[in-house]
Amino acid sequence: MKSSVYLNGRFSGFHDDGDKLVNELRSRRRNGELHHHVNVAFYKRTNEVFINTDGGRATRPLVVVKSSKSFYTPELKAKIEANELSWNDLVQKGIIEYLDAEEEENANVAQSEAEITGHHTHVEIDPIGILGYASAQVPFPEYNMAPRVLMAAQHTKQALGLYASNFNLRSDTRGHVLFYPQKPLVQTRTYRILGNDKRPSGQNFIVAVLSFKGFNMNDAVVLSRSSIERALGRSVFLRTYTTEERRYPGGQRDRLEIPQEFVQGYMGPEAYANLGEDGITTPETFVNGDSVLVGKTSPPRFLKEISALDMDTEKRRESSITVRSNETGIVDAVLMSQTTAGNRYVKVRVRDLCVPEIGDKFASRFGQKGVISITLRQEDMPFTREGIVPDLIINPHAIPGRMTAGHLLEMLGAKSAAMSGEIRDGTAFTGEKEEMFEQELLKYGFRSSGEETLYDGSTGRMMAAKIFIAPIYYQRLHHLVKLKMHARSRGPVQMLTHQPTEGRARVGGLRLGEMERDCFIGYGSALLLRERMIDSSDKTVQLIDEDSGDTGYFDRIRKRRVARLSDSGNLKEVEMSYAFKLLLDEIKSIGIFPKLKLTDKV
Repeated sequence: MKSSVYLNGRFSGFHDDGDKLVNELRSRRRNGELHHHVNVAFYKRTNEVFINTDGGRATRPLVVVKSSKSFYTPELKAKIEANELSWNDLVQKGIIEYLDAEEEENANVAQSEAEITGHHTHVEIDPIGILGYASAQVPFPEYNMAPRVLMAAQHTKQALGLYASNFNLRSDTRGHVLFYPQKPLVQTRTYRILGNDKRPSGQNFIVAVLSFKGFNMNDAVVLSRSSIERALGRSVFLRTYTTEERRYPGGQRDRLEIPQEFVQGYMGPEAYANLGEDGITTPETFVNGDSVLVGKTSPPRFLKEISALDMDTEKRRESSITVRSNETGIVDAVLMSQTTAGNRYVKVRVRDLCVPEIGDKFASRFGQKGVISITLRQEDMPFTREGIVPDLIINPHAIPGRMTAGHLLEMLGAKSAAMSGEIRDGTAFTGEKEEMFEQELLKYGFRSSGEETLYDGSTGRMMAAKIFIAPIYYQRLHHLVKLKMHARSRGPVQMLTHQPTEGRARVGGLRLGEMERDCFIGYGSALLLRERMIDSSDKTVQLIDEDSGDTGYFDRIRKRRVARLSDSGNLKEVEMSYAFKLLLDEIKSIGIFPKLKLTDKV
């Protein structure tokens, strides 16, 4: 039976023997006749050959194996060490080849040369090549449950650090910068190769694994307020606001200025108090929510005929740039320039100090995330015989259920690193072992387990249990409570449904969803349900014709109620949700006539 051949996903024809075709193409690629980024795969079950030459595919390098022998011989290794051969030479000679996800389905990859059998087609250059950019930075990932490593990789992307060394020259829309980022005491080889130790995104905390008076139940963590005052986990939040003097058809344009009183939408003199003569705020000015950063006026949205009376003053409207309603800060920098079209534009960067507080999120490199539940002074925290006080207290129940043994191993490794003054290697599959850390701790007079005797800060009494306490690399994540906190009493509503707007940025309402509604019904709190779903949302009173069941309206000119389909004038006021009235209108629009039957309240 002939095999179907697909080139870059498109059917190209048939071949008598798909397996033979694939082997031929692979040998030609290894001989340098085909480009090394061409990949071929044969699926026996469906008898299909897939040839991929298109861009955008993720490929990874592997050493070719034939007859249980790796192509990468000791002779080649010696030549590479002597700089007689390069990486490209190995690729050209077919010793190393790049496999994409599809061709890897045909490959049987050994983790190391010692594991090669007759079934293997390739061997890893290094086992860490299995992992991606973020997960390769997690130390000891092979000791953890896979979903936790995945979560740790996500946390790496959310961690605050030095995201760019020239952040003070940039104008990113938003950015977080950690004040004192530190290198981890336990690093992976990938971490160093990528140069991430030059731009770290965390700090080495002293962590005690201990239940603390119920304050760190579940995932909550207890943080030392004294450490916070010494700038532990402190960061700055930067936000850039941009505006431009646009030009409009008819010769009109925006103007950067302090708006005058006659401008439509004028906010009052106190709103423009921070602006200079040019209508732009000055650096190091403290600004609150809704403070004007750049004064700007624009021409009216709709042009009309200018009469003789309007000739002297041009009607303009207020369009100033203001700080977001729920943010405060200090103006950090003001940048003025021109666009390619010759329009003047201004960028204002506002900075805000973010000191760790209750509700802020921290995470280790093992998916062990937690929120601060309380901050305690140093004298109220437990301490060791040497007087070392933990910066953070994590609950012991967080470890066994999540099976993150790597978390404990990093603590052990970091403790030995702190004593010996040497960075420890936590590279996946090839990192240093637990036994080495234990021997190192014994050498410096500690228990091999890393446990110590702690004393209660409140009473001074020795704790009965031995407590595991050690340094570990913790990250402050960008989920800051001050950037999420939101409340509303009254505010803007949507034009279509008359319900409150959605989202914190639009001063939106707090959503009460279907599940919350079910809880209210189950609890029997009907009046609370009515308040949330009607009174606080989109309550409206509509006129309903008792005879026809249709909605009526109030004629303001004749000052009377009008029913559309009857002359009886038997109209009643009915309280309902505006969204329901909208539904009735939409049903009418598709040619269905809904009738409302009214009965008296019982």
